[in-house]
Amino acid sequence: MNDKIINANVKMLEISDDEAGQRIDNYLLAKLKGVPKSLIYRIVRKGEVRVNKGRIRPEYKLQAGDVVRVPPVRVSEKAQAPVSTKLNKVSQLENQIIFEDDCLLVLNKPSGIAVHGGSGLTFGVIEGLRALRPDARFLELVHRLDRDTSGILLVAKKRSALRNLHEQLRIKTVQKDYLALVRGQWQSRVKVVQAPLLKNELASGERIVKVSAEGKPSETRFSIEERYHNATLVKASPVTGRTHQIRVHTLHAGHPIAMDDKYGDKTFNQQMQTLGLNRLFLHAASIRFEHPKTGETLRLNAPLDEKMKGILTALRAQNANISS
Repeated sequence: MNDKIINANVKMLEISDDEAGQRIDNYLLAKLKGVPKSLIYRIVRKGEVRVNKGRIRPEYKLQAGDVVRVPPVRVSEKAQAPVSTKLNKVSQLENQIIFEDDCLLVLNKPSGIAVHGGSGLTFGVIEGLRALRPDARFLELVHRLDRDTSGILLVAKKRSALRNLHEQLRIKTVQKDYLALVRGQWQSRVKVVQAPLLKNELASGERIVKVSAEGKPSETRFSIEERYHNATLVKASPVTGRTHQIRVHTLHAGHPIAMDDKYGDKTFNQQMQTLGLNRLFLHAASIRFEHPKTGETLRLNAPLDEKMKGILTALRAQNANISS
């Protein structure tokens, strides 16, 4: 196998004040460019990455003065995406920027692009944005979206902005609203789903989440946007920010999301495929937060793409045919 050596020797890196506060996995993703996230998790779990000579978890937050041991890493060159593919994806991202200033960049992320390289991929949104903004000294994800989820994604252009936005997320003052097309008729009385979520990571790196009393407290608020013959468009507003939260909470309520390959309903997915839907119908449609520098309240919206709008038009046509 033809491997590319990312770094040939063990490195001992001291964390500066500017680098403090970020998770070790995000730090390593930035330092080891081109290394899949799954490999980063593996070397952390195996104890090859150490902080102050001790083992740590991927979510460990670095402190100023921490000394990080980074081992040599080998990556298969077969995993490298063709240059033409990368350039096409980069140009696609440029067209999806809905807000940008010196503090942050807000993207309407397309479905099918991971937020960062990992799970066998070496190209993601953050790598694309760094290619688009080669002069930007700092570009880091404020939060994540699943690969198949589209919509609003915040990227900090300054460490101070990242810390400020993380604090807003921590104290739950950020309002995020998603649109999800779900199976069946959502019951009007179900306005909130509170179900603890437990995350399991398989050996392959794939994450599976389930409702469990052993899980972390999780809450999503729901409202009905539009009803169709065999589906409902709902607005989902997560209060907590767990992995796959909306997808598992809609399933828990008895209404899985259309074209969800992990938690969906096969028959419903087939029905949606006949209308032309070929992706998860979950879209981060709007966000409200305080600008990290000015304190101004920003309300940003990301429109559905034409394909998803077309699916809703087809569902409305079905309604009209049935009622006529």
